[in-house]
Amino acid sequence: MPTAIITGASQGIGACIAKRLAKDGYDIAVNHYPSDGDRANAEAVAEECRAFGVRAELYAADVSKYADCEAMVKAVKADFGSVDALVNNAGITRDTLLARMKEEDYDAVIAVNQKSVYNMLRLVTAVMMKQRHGRIVNVSSVAGLYGNPGQVNYSASKAAIIGMTKSVAKEFGSRNITCNAVAPGLIRTPMTDVLSDELKAKMIEAVALRRYGEPEEIASVVSFLLSEDASYVTGQVIEISGGLSM
Repeated sequence: MPTAIITGASQGIGACIAKRLAKDGYDIAVNHYPSDGDRANAEAVAEECRAFGVRAELYAADVSKYADCEAMVKAVKADFGSVDALVNNAGITRDTLLARMKEEDYDAVIAVNQKSVYNMLRLVTAVMMKQRHGRIVNVSSVAGLYGNPGQVNYSASKAAIIGMTKSVAKEFGSRNITCNAVAPGLIRTPMTDVLSDELKAKMIEAVALRRYGEPEEIASVVSFLLSEDASYVTGQVIEISGGLSM
């Protein structure tokens, strides 16, 4: 079976992607942050993946740290024999207006959201080049396409991912490695659950479909981009926002 690594797979969009890819027949490397709470959530995700008859293993790693990523990729390669797909999903927010944004809040978001993508791309493409095959999807955001008040750090990290996606697609296309990105809009996740009802209602008014997106709807597009049906698709950014930008 092919193997997929999903970063930040213990909850939200990452968890749904892991389960969808398990359904598609991938063995799953479930990455989670090294904490007891995250590990418990990740184990639950792995169990749901195993229900599809595939293998699913947990890998604790702070993906903002290169050494953690290096150890994880080495372990996945040893455990499964290959890395056929990578989904860079891990992300955090530290939202506030720029005038109030602390340097550490900017640095933390860049480290987790963007540096982690560099770490994983650098390591996994080395494996994929030897295989002469690979599929990569990076999770960006509509904030990276259009910006968002109070999210200078988050928007910067997600815009950087788009540039990285296009560069990697050009660098590795000749090795049969595709690299695409998805840009979710207002999706029902633990990140959006903490928003006030007033803010949620205001944001939904800007969505043409007048509703939240569900994590499963992101996972479906990721599934397509990793499939052979998308073998001639690379360097693309697919917005999944219910018409938020129109």
